[in-house]
Amino acid sequence: MKILLIGYGKMGKTIERIALERGNEIVGRIDASDSLESFTGPVDVAIEFTQPEAAVNNLKTCFDKGIPVVCGTTGWGDQQTEVENYCKSKNGTLLYSSNFSLGVNIFFKLNEYLARIMQNYPQYEVSIDETHHTQKKDAPSGTAISLANGVLKNMTRKNEWKLGKTESSKQLAIHSFRVDPAPGTHVVKYQSAIDDIEITHTAHSREGFALGAVVVAEWLAGKKGIFTMDDFLKL
Repeated sequence: MKILLIGYGKMGKTIERIALERGNEIVGRIDASDSLESFTGPVDVAIEFTQPEAAVNNLKTCFDKGIPVVCGTTGWGDQQTEVENYCKSKNGTLLYSSNFSLGVNIFFKLNEYLARIMQNYPQYEVSIDETHHTQKKDAPSGTAISLANGVLKNMTRKNEWKLGKTESSKQLAIHSFRVDPAPGTHVVKYQSAIDDIEITHTAHSREGFALGAVVVAEWLAGKKGIFTMDDFLKL
């Protein structure tokens, strides 16, 4: 399969190595100094891991070129509806995920299940902690936002998330920490006066994210439409 890499930092290089090990071909590498608009050549799928300020334009350019795209860049969620509508208008293909790790996606489902249970126990206050390396620019992380949305979907006593200290009992607090060399730790906490319940996912390296992105890209090639990790994992 012919893969175009959009973003060639540490994650892009890890994705490249894994893609090549799996027998794929890298037909282009677009870094910050390169022009995606000028890219030509046969490509089956693009994998986009850049920065929030670049992601939306990169995705739209892929749709314009008819290139299916797997996107792992976070921090542009306020424009997601716009991007998905543009994708539909171009008959394009997109699979966006805040995290491509298999373990994290299982963790998402565990988080939703626990929130449904804890909905009936208001004496437990819920919050989320996320810790990443200092090079990560967006806060909270996309994974933390996905976890928060999973709680909000299953718990009526919360109606929004907030970064830092909350101002209302209806808000769900997310606390972000930036510590090197942490690749990513997420903790969902339920705290009461008597005891605490916590579920934690800790990434040990970028390998799980990169492998997931490549496997998803292999699956996405040749498809049309907008997909999620649930479609891929059949969760």
